[in-house]
Amino acid sequence: MSNDTLVKEVESRPVFPFTAIVGQEQMKLALILNVIDPKIGGVMIMGDRGTGKSTTVRALVDLLPTMEVVLNDPFNSHPSDPEFMSEEVRQKFQNGLPLEVATKKITMIDLPLGATEDRVCGTIDIEKALTSGVKAFEPGLLAAANRGILYVDEVNLLDDHLVDVLLDSAASGWNTVEREGISISHPASFILVGSGNPEEGELRPQLLDRFGMHAEIGTVKEPDLRVQIVEQRAAFDSNPQSFRTTYDTSQDALSLKIVEARDLLKQVTLDYDFRVKISQICSELDVDGLRGDIVTNRAAKSLAAFEGRTEVTAEDIYQVIPLCLRHRLRKDPLETIDSGDKVQDMFKKVFS
Repeated sequence: MSNDTLVKEVESRPVFPFTAIVGQEQMKLALILNVIDPKIGGVMIMGDRGTGKSTTVRALVDLLPTMEVVLNDPFNSHPSDPEFMSEEVRQKFQNGLPLEVATKKITMIDLPLGATEDRVCGTIDIEKALTSGVKAFEPGLLAAANRGILYVDEVNLLDDHLVDVLLDSAASGWNTVEREGISISHPASFILVGSGNPEEGELRPQLLDRFGMHAEIGTVKEPDLRVQIVEQRAAFDSNPQSFRTTYDTSQDALSLKIVEARDLLKQVTLDYDFRVKISQICSELDVDGLRGDIVTNRAAKSLAAFEGRTEVTAEDIYQVIPLCLRHRLRKDPLETIDSGDKVQDMFKKVFS
């Protein structure tokens, strides 16, 4: 099955509306902020079974804005930015050759749990390469996910080597395939979204740290909300199209808000004093490296843009900093306080 066929098949399935999802505000916020600024570095969602992790991530598809791509290019190459171009498109661009441009929705690619490295990274036809002298490359899921979202359900059950490959590509924005002395690279800049159940095992700390944000979600406890969720799901299952229609207005409004936030993001400023305090929090919490500082700065700016503002407030930082730092804290088996609460307590201490 080709990548285009896979994408069309996913898009044709009725998707539960994002704005109809009750609760789980942290997860929804983390996903929206990553769409506004993909350089935040993706999000890891950990929670109990049946808490709507997969439903929420897949519901994001409806909200994704459109992008310009080079027509019929398997890598979704950008028509004017060399950083997001395949080698072939870049050569045409540098030689001043005309590029046919098309508009398509940002895509979300599902990575199956049993996927092989060849399916993910792509394959090189060695025989064709040797006999014809042509680099015969069959693109994989990373190519289809370029400039889009790659979703990995049960990421904690994936082979560690495959997780390494995904995280390396997400961090560098490129995927390199090497076979029998032949090497091919292509752009693979995507938002990596992973979900999993903590009962089935945690990711290694060094892998967890590579996700920009981390949302922990639990089962809804309030009986009224549980009834509302059950009724909504029943209504959607009985008539998906009718159910989706009732949320068209709110979906369009949220989609427009995201598009406007992406445009506004470049104008958002973060006060120097706030930046110092963010770094002070990271230092006080003994966070390794500087990734926590960088992600918190980016996420706070994205939230300000989402709210239609060009200046970050302390409240913006307070909302996003647990999502950015909770998974970077060193694990203490004797600790009784939740890592997110620990981050917020330190925020109050530093910002007081």
